[in-house]
Amino acid sequence: MKYDYVVIEREYGSGGTEIGKMLAEKTGIPCYGSEILEGVSERLQIPVSDIQKYEETTTNSFLYSLYAIGKMNEGAEHLLSKENEIFLEEQKLIKEYALHGPAVFVGRCAVIALESHKVLKIFVHADDESRKQRAVKEYGIPENMADSTMAKYDKKRRNYYSANTGKKWNDWRNYDIILDSGKLGTEACAQIIQAALIDNPFSGR
Repeated sequence: MKYDYVVIEREYGSGGTEIGKMLAEKTGIPCYGSEILEGVSERLQIPVSDIQKYEETTTNSFLYSLYAIGKMNEGAEHLLSKENEIFLEEQKLIKEYALHGPAVFVGRCAVIALESHKVLKIFVHADDESRKQRAVKEYGIPENMADSTMAKYDKKRRNYYSANTGKKWNDWRNYDIILDSGKLGTEACAQIIQAALIDNPFSGR
């Protein structure tokens, strides 16, 4: 493959996680998303719900994240805030998963842990109506809460990405491929990413 790893950032309700799993099935490589959260929960003995709350309320700056990484390298993690302790544990776990070979990573700013590798960076978005329908039908969100839930999780992901990368979460310049799952559908999105992983997708035709 042309890339070692695929990282997917996504709007809430766009089907980014589903696309990651589809891609994993098509390529025979693992997909890590909720597994990262669950792994950190087990290591730090913190409930997943609490980790999500810390992520939602993160107020750290990019400079503080750089400071945190420096402290981790010095073996001084005990001096860090709980938010940064969680972030750094996520980064450690992503690196450990990556040691097993090519993989798809969904969310959690995986691009940072994998920065020394060849990474295909994807952003998945969709129109509000498509996202709302998925939130209601597939995620079980009450229809009258769908809009606020979408806004809540998009804000969380935007803030988390910005705090830990110093970049804007939905800035197209941070990604190699931007996919509109509302227009393309999740299956087509997975196929497009799969084609991008092949050195010459048109060979043999």
